[in-house]
Amino acid sequence: MTPLSGKPVVTAAKMRAAEEAAIADGTSVDILMARAGTEVAQTIRRLASGSEVLILCGPGNNGGDGYVAAAALRAWSLPVRVAALAPPATDAARNACAGWSGPVETLAETKSAPILVDALFGTGLSRALDPAIVAALRRLNARARLSIAVDLPSGVDTDRGVALGDIPAADVTLALGAPKPAHLLYPAAGLCGAIRVLDIGVPASSDVMVLAAPDLPMPGPDSHKYSRGMVAVVGGDMPGAAELSAIAALRAGAGYVLLLAEHGALQPHAIVRKAFTPDALTDKRIGALIIGPGLGRGDEARARLDQALASAVPLVIDGDALHLLDTARLDVVRNRAVPVIMTPHAGEFDALFGKGEESKIDRARAAALRSGATIIFKGADTVIASPQGAVRVAQSANAWLSTAGTGDVLAGAVGAFLSGNANIAFDAACAGVWAHARAARRLRGAFIADDLADALTAVRSRL
Repeated sequence: MTPLSGKPVVTAAKMRAAEEAAIADGTSVDILMARAGTEVAQTIRRLASGSEVLILCGPGNNGGDGYVAAAALRAWSLPVRVAALAPPATDAARNACAGWSGPVETLAETKSAPILVDALFGTGLSRALDPAIVAALRRLNARARLSIAVDLPSGVDTDRGVALGDIPAADVTLALGAPKPAHLLYPAAGLCGAIRVLDIGVPASSDVMVLAAPDLPMPGPDSHKYSRGMVAVVGGDMPGAAELSAIAALRAGAGYVLLLAEHGALQPHAIVRKAFTPDALTDKRIGALIIGPGLGRGDEARARLDQALASAVPLVIDGDALHLLDTARLDVVRNRAVPVIMTPHAGEFDALFGKGEESKIDRARAAALRSGATIIFKGADTVIASPQGAVRVAQSANAWLSTAGTGDVLAGAVGAFLSGNANIAFDAACAGVWAHARAARRLRGAFIADDLADALTAVRSRL
């Protein structure tokens, strides 16, 4: 088993292509199934602690994996039963079933067990399960001490992360070969429980990957405040939001933070405060400019956004500024010679780029291509997409981030990394999202945005 961090995220089609490539190189389907089923069995063996295991097998190759796992568990003298939805429908699944020497019960009549293994349907499911199957799953799941899904919980859309019905959640999901979008995208991700990737000997590659810890430089003997990055934050109608961004930029490692606002708090004293003027944006030492937190949506806010867009400074566009991005301003974003990072949540994203039925990954990538900006599509399943096509998907975030001001903190962290990271927008966006999530995990629960900004100091010091 390996953790998700840094792993490629593959669609159902990409996983099939990887398996077909392995078969073309001489590895038979039966060998692949034997590997997958044995890996599943080894994991079940560790988790079951000697308790009886019930494996539910579907008619396809996911069910075949279940038969292999059951045979291995029996060979290890562990108590295991098998219940099938239907007879095996593929040659490999039939061969795997033939290797199981015990009885095969029916899904409708089987009795529960402390350990439930769902090997009914894996990747590629596109329609809702029959209500009778869902009822059986829910009955058995409710009575199990631990439920384990093989590859994916039965009843989720692999690529879109959509739940295809009112299916029960697994406690553990064993991703075969590589994580799939449904392991990371909600609502399906919420049904997967703890996710572990099992190596089945099928190399998979993708330009979509699970977000990993950034590799950031530490200050050296030649460092000074400007080499570490100067961040400017444009204030507006709600000064607290801009203050949070400014504090977060400092805590994330920026060497100098300039808050361009007419009013606001006086601490921390490390923040330099000046009134906003268009001339302030011409300072060539500014490595990143954050606009949007607390900006407002009136005429003055529009004027400040236009001045920021006309500047030669890399931009982080957040909050209110996103609401002011009409078609003409999006054209300006696309044609800028220096990087732009945009940080919309779902409502802001829909207003900017329209709603869609595609996966969050596909929508974020299309938005980045259309706008020419790096997109941080925020949420419990934040997706970062570059205009060049690279995508990173963050693992589930701390639900306590659902409080006012945490987005302002994210903008500040991203601005800090953009100012001090050679203006590589995609890397800065990824680093900001990772640090923001790590700070939230350190705080655990019931924190406020001010706490989150302060927690960035400890996170950055350990990168």
